[in-house]
Amino acid sequence: MTAIHDSVPGTAGNPGRPATGTGRRPSSGRTLSRPARQRLAADLGLLVIVASFVLPLLWLLFASVDKDPGMTVSPPGSLTTDNFSAVLTDEITFTPMLNSLLLCGGATLMTVTGAALAAYPLSRYRARFARPYLLTILFTTCLPITAVMVPVYGLFVQTNLIDTMHGTSFFLATSQLPFAIWLMKNFMDGVPVALEEAAWTDGASWLQALVRVILPLMGPGFSVVTVYSFIMMWGNFFVPFMLLISPEQLPASVSIFTFFGNFGSIAYGELAAFSILYSTPVLLLYILISKRLGGGFTLGGAVKG
Repeated sequence: MTAIHDSVPGTAGNPGRPATGTGRRPSSGRTLSRPARQRLAADLGLLVIVASFVLPLLWLLFASVDKDPGMTVSPPGSLTTDNFSAVLTDEITFTPMLNSLLLCGGATLMTVTGAALAAYPLSRYRARFARPYLLTILFTTCLPITAVMVPVYGLFVQTNLIDTMHGTSFFLATSQLPFAIWLMKNFMDGVPVALEEAAWTDGASWLQALVRVILPLMGPGFSVVTVYSFIMMWGNFFVPFMLLISPEQLPASVSIFTFFGNFGSIAYGELAAFSILYSTPVLLLYILISKRLGGGFTLGGAVKG
């Protein structure tokens, strides 16, 4: 009798070798999937953005306590407080900082007050020209401040507002008002009208409803408008530089140029120390209202019943 052996395809030449099915060899390398590559690219982009913000801050910290600072970001060779001692004087820091607080604080108060009064009818009443008016307001925010400074300077000279703190505050508030109105109106739209109508039923006027009902409920939005307006005015150099002449009335945003000498000489250590002091009021303002900024409009349950 003849033994019949069952043959398996692919193993005739080597019966003990298992079948592989196809001739492809499994790849030993590991390739990233497309979502993983996208996440990696996004993380690298965020690292670049973070580095662009962190490096200048590190230079400020290092240069302010360095005895011989330069342009490079490097730890100080020898620590010193002479840079802060040199700038902590009435002429260099205290008087300009007080001028900045008076100038920007008064302008911010006028801005948020005018923005709230202007945003109320735009948010609560349906007028025919409301949308064109809002678009016009938005367009005015695109105008560069340098395009209007020449006629503004002539107007201030004719009205005797040149070299005055209140006149400069008025113009700072006016230049910041359009965007503040746009922001305030959008935040005010989030407050239900039913709450205001309930206040009217209790005998409140529209102004009382605005002050006692709407503005407290839109606290985070009101804080955003206040902080944004103050920061934009605090760092404004061109307006007070053009409208203020007396050295004793110049704010800190203009007096910072005293650290830039002739022939390209710059006092890097004193400049870094003054910059840290100059940034302190804005940081304190943000810390004080950071809790309100973290809140949201949770008014959905307030209109039930």
